[in-house]
Amino acid sequence: MPDEITVADLNPAVQNELRTLPEGLAEIVGRHLAAADAALVEGDVSLAREHIAAAKRRAGRVSVVREAAGVAAYLDGDFAEAISELRTVRRMTGAVEYLPMMADCERGLGKPRRALELLKEVDTRQLDDATRVEVALVAAGARADLGQVDAALVVLQASDLARLPKGGPRARLQYAYADLLVQAGREDEAVEWLRRAATSDVDGITDAEERLEELSGLIFTEEEGEPLDSE
Repeated sequence: MPDEITVADLNPAVQNELRTLPEGLAEIVGRHLAAADAALVEGDVSLAREHIAAAKRRAGRVSVVREAAGVAAYLDGDFAEAISELRTVRRMTGAVEYLPMMADCERGLGKPRRALELLKEVDTRQLDDATRVEVALVAAGARADLGQVDAALVVLQASDLARLPKGGPRARLQYAYADLLVQAGREDEAVEWLRRAATSDVDGITDAEERLEELSGLIFTEEEGEPLDSE
């Protein structure tokens, strides 16, 4: 582990929870979690999971450790492990902020109906805007998984999140709506929503601009009557 990795690199709330451990153990576990965070920033999910596994062997009863294990497994596409860890976190803390991620895990495991059942347990009035967006996106995705694309569109239409300011949550909502329009065969409308998503995405977290160029090009080519793969 690099010497420059320290517990001070962690979120203060995580540091506070680690103080329930003996001092030396808290330092070791904290450095593993900080190293995992650094690995995730670099896109190395496998290395992050190794550090988290080391932390879990030493402090498996600390909720932030199990939380880290669940999130890293989710990012790695290991949905069965992710949902198992996040269920444990929920039992330990009673927190609901990871219910959207758990529901998305159910989707990843091919259980969209179970995903929708989980989301019924969420009181969106108690959530911040970003988490409320996650709830809407997962619910719409589950409807689409069931072949209910029109219902998925309604989920996003009915959301009061349309009034969000520019930024990641608003851009993701608009991007998802555009994607559903494509699935519904409404490409012209999808172009407009991708344009909105690109405008909202001031942090560059989506590929809305690239998708917009791609979809606009496909529509133009179709109108010209040329083969779609002419390039």
